[in-house]
Amino acid sequence: MNRAKAIAEHALLAEQLAAHDRAYYQADEPTVSDAEYDKLRLRLLALEKEYPHLAKANSPSKRVGAAPLEKFGKVTHAVPMLSLANAFADEDVLEFLGRVRRFLNLSEDASVAVTAEPKIDGLSLSLRYENRKLVQAATRGDGAEGENVTSNVFTVKDVPQTLPASAPDVVEVRGEIYMSNKDFAALNEKQIQAGEKTFANPRNAAAGSLRQLDPTITAARPLRFFAYAWGEAPKLPGATQWDVVQGFKAWGLPVNPLMVLCHSADELLAHYRLIESQRASLDYDIDGVVYKVNDLALQARLGFVSRSPRWAIAHKFSAEQATTVLEAIDIQVGRTGALTPVARLKPVTVGGVVVSNATLHNEDEITRKDVRIGDTVIIQRAGDVIPQIVSVASRGAGSVPYEFPKVCPACGSHAEREEKASGKSDAVRRCTGGLICPAQRVERLKHFASRNAFDIEGLGDKIVEEFYADGLIMSPQDIFTLEQRDGRSLKKLKDREGWGASSVANLFAAITARRMIALDRFIFALGIRHVGETTARVLARSYGSATVLRDQMKLAAASSENDARAELTAIDGIGDVVAEALIQFFDEPHNVDIFDGLLKEVSPQPLAAVAASSPVSGKTVVFTGALERMTREEAKAMAERLGAKVAGSVSKKTDLLVAGPGAGSKLKDAKKFGVEVIDEAAWFVRIGAQ
Repeated sequence: MNRAKAIAEHALLAEQLAAHDRAYYQADEPTVSDAEYDKLRLRLLALEKEYPHLAKANSPSKRVGAAPLEKFGKVTHAVPMLSLANAFADEDVLEFLGRVRRFLNLSEDASVAVTAEPKIDGLSLSLRYENRKLVQAATRGDGAEGENVTSNVFTVKDVPQTLPASAPDVVEVRGEIYMSNKDFAALNEKQIQAGEKTFANPRNAAAGSLRQLDPTITAARPLRFFAYAWGEAPKLPGATQWDVVQGFKAWGLPVNPLMVLCHSADELLAHYRLIESQRASLDYDIDGVVYKVNDLALQARLGFVSRSPRWAIAHKFSAEQATTVLEAIDIQVGRTGALTPVARLKPVTVGGVVVSNATLHNEDEITRKDVRIGDTVIIQRAGDVIPQIVSVASRGAGSVPYEFPKVCPACGSHAEREEKASGKSDAVRRCTGGLICPAQRVERLKHFASRNAFDIEGLGDKIVEEFYADGLIMSPQDIFTLEQRDGRSLKKLKDREGWGASSVANLFAAITARRMIALDRFIFALGIRHVGETTARVLARSYGSATVLRDQMKLAAASSENDARAELTAIDGIGDVVAEALIQFFDEPHNVDIFDGLLKEVSPQPLAAVAASSPVSGKTVVFTGALERMTREEAKAMAERLGAKVAGSVSKKTDLLVAGPGAGSKLKDAKKFGVEVIDEAAWFVRIGAQ
């Protein structure tokens, strides 16, 4: 695979993974199976291994979860809540242990104690105790910020509100909120009797129950908790993973009784198979076994790689399968014009969950598997609602190959696959209608008002479709002039069917509340192709204001070689594909008109520095040459934690170059631009970590 093709595929995978993350972590409605998600992520990691320049700061390989919902207050985690790398085969477990030994410079046969415990399929939660009293509870969110669910967690009986005298003054206990299968079945039965919507699975039920604005609803739901980790904890009840968890148990926190301590790969794999054999008989859902290096001193030495610790890994179970009939294939048009095929299935129960549709990704996937309407297909799921089609089990009578549409079903415009630099077509077919395509305009408006963007309460997908169809909202800025226009209109919103004075007032209040919004949310809401939440945050920190971003992008569009373009591509996390998408967006007058129109209505707020008191906070730092006390990735992570902006190349805007032995062109550029240059030792002195 050549570089251009790798960049294109990586960008597509990043876009898909970001959408799946939002569906799983925020909407509690996963759109693909765990197995399919893991497959996409493994492919992305393989590309980044072959082409390291793709592993930017905004890559899904470095992202955890999704941004917290605005309807809850935000909690900044004192210690980030990270995710885990995955193992899918015995060989992956052996490789994990091998990496640990190599990193620690241990012999191949050295014994490393490792804990093994079931991986609970629930919602991650952090409990903060001060003076042995529960003062705060937060979800994981995007790993850096979570949702404040303290009032709701006070109602969870498994969570103690006070700790005994043996506990320290400050400790953050982390674990998983879940619902037992028995309680889940009883809850759904109660929902049916009340004529309410049922939950798809225990994980969704637990997450939905915890994320209630009314704590009395949470109190009525049978939520449970397992403790297994910690965040900020100046004093722990032990020097090993095992001892700390046992300490939690002594404090009255529930811990999983199936956790064991192993001393070899054989012991780990034997426990994995034991847990797998017991999986069906457990009264809670699990999707694997988690392994953690036991010695906390070794954990500290091993540290982290982007979004996950080097000292832990999740050994996932295989997916569950069933067969059903493919009854239809629908085509959905997204905000970027992408035509996405969705398989409509005859409802079937897989692992206790009824599923009726699955994403088919793109036309190449349909062709590769030769999936046809009327076929009996094998589907699989691994803890989620929507499965993937594995293969065709039997051919339907009179079936014909599916012909992917060449025109957009929404506007009739041609639907084309872009030609890449490699000469190969993009995997996704897109509508060429642009903003004349109602599906794209509507989807962009939905995206703008969605939870992760402006999060306008009361302006959901159906309302956006309704208002668009009636000409009330045709572009984003129309949302903020709606109240003024309604005051001049003869047909008031309150007189529409299903509306009233109270609901209209609530909508206008929700819109007004979003006139001041974080800059990264503003950028993400624009719907620029390839610019997800993480990239939007990188841009917000790099440019500081909406007007500066706009002006710099317009300058970058003016020439293929200028300072503005060089500064953009130098940002760590902004690759060629993202840079080109940004430049194209701001080179389109219609987009700039919308951008400027929005700025007349809203006030994007700059992001607060990550570590305002750090000596390098707000500085642009570049690392080059060989580093002895840390790897390059560790250095970048350290700088970002201290509030610095990490760039991949030196420009006039660079404040500091940290140069190790072997520094080359970047050192020359630093001298040319008058950038301060220090070595690794001086870096540690500068940040006060000698």
